[in-house]
Amino acid sequence: MRPKVGVLFKMKSNPLEELKKHADVELLLYPSVEELKEKIGEFDGIIVSPLNPIPLEVIERAERLKVISCHSAGYDHVDVKAATERGIYVTKVSGVLSEAVAEFAVGLMIALLRKIAYTDRFIRAGKWESHTVIWSGFKDIETVYGKTVGILGMGAIGKAIARRVKALGTEVVYWSRSRKKDIEEEVNAKYLPLEEVLKSADIVVLALPATLETYNIINEERLKLMEGKYLVNIGRGSLVDEEALVKVLKDGKLKGYATDVFEREPVTEHELFGMEWETVLTPHHAGLSREAMEDMGFRAVENLLTVLRGEIPGDLVNREILKVRPIEEVKML
Repeated sequence: MRPKVGVLFKMKSNPLEELKKHADVELLLYPSVEELKEKIGEFDGIIVSPLNPIPLEVIERAERLKVISCHSAGYDHVDVKAATERGIYVTKVSGVLSEAVAEFAVGLMIALLRKIAYTDRFIRAGKWESHTVIWSGFKDIETVYGKTVGILGMGAIGKAIARRVKALGTEVVYWSRSRKKDIEEEVNAKYLPLEEVLKSADIVVLALPATLETYNIINEERLKLMEGKYLVNIGRGSLVDEEALVKVLKDGKLKGYATDVFEREPVTEHELFGMEWETVLTPHHAGLSREAMEDMGFRAVENLLTVLRGEIPGDLVNREILKVRPIEEVKML
C-alpha cells in the first residue's frame, strides 16, 4: 500500500510531482491546529513549513505518522520531544538556503545603513520637494565599506555572509560555539569571545538558531555594549530581547535594527513599526527565492522518502529515535 502524505503548505510544483510518484498526497494548506488534529491520524508522513506548528496535541493524535519532514533548516515549530516519544522521525533541510539568506542579510545591512527603505517610502509619499530633509540627514547615512562586521553564528549561513561582506571591503570578526578555521583562512575572519564581538563590530549580524542557549542572547546588558552600532537579525526573533531593543532604539543608543524575524509571528503591530528611520523590517522571507524553494522542496521530499524506505537520512533531527523505533519498523517503500 502506498503511503499517504500530507503537505501542509504551498510547495513548489516540481518537488510535489516527484512526491506523487511514490505516495498518495493530500494538500492541506496551512491548517489550524484544530483542523490538523482532525486530519493527522490519516497520514504516514507530513511535510511542513515553519508556518505549520506541530505541537504535542497534534502529535498525540498521529496514530499512523512515521515521519515529519521540515521544509526548513529550523524545526522549533515541531515538538521534537513529543515526536520522539511517539516514535516519529523528524528531519530538516540543511544548507539549501544558506546563499539566499546570506544575500538577504547583506541586503538588509545595506538598506539599513543607506536608508533605502526609508527613502523609498519618502518618495512614494510625494515628498520629493522636501528632499532637503534627506540631504540634511546625510550625516546619519553610512556605507558598509570600511566597517567591521561581527557575525554571531558561523555555520553555513554565517560563512556565506562573511564571504559577501568581505567583498564589500569590511573586516570580519565572529563568535561561534567552535572556531571555524576554514573561514578564518578564507576571509581573514577573526574569532573573538561573544562580548568582544559586540564591542569591536560596527555592525552585528545574528545568524544563530533558536535554542535554549541562544534565547535572548542579545539582552539588555549586551545591548549596552552595542551603543552607536547596528544590529541585523536573520536568525530567529527569540535571539533578541525585543523590549530592551525598543528602549535602546528610542534612546538613540543603537543606531539601527534590521530584522526578518520576530519573537512572535505573524506580527500585525509592534513598537518597531513606528521607527521608520531606525529600522528595516521584513516578514520572515530571507530564504524565499524560486531557486532555493525548489531545492528545499526536493530535499524535504527526499528526506521523507528516505525514512519510508527504511533508511536513515543525513538530516535526521532526533537521532535518539533510532533506539525508540528502529528505522526498519517504519519502512513502507
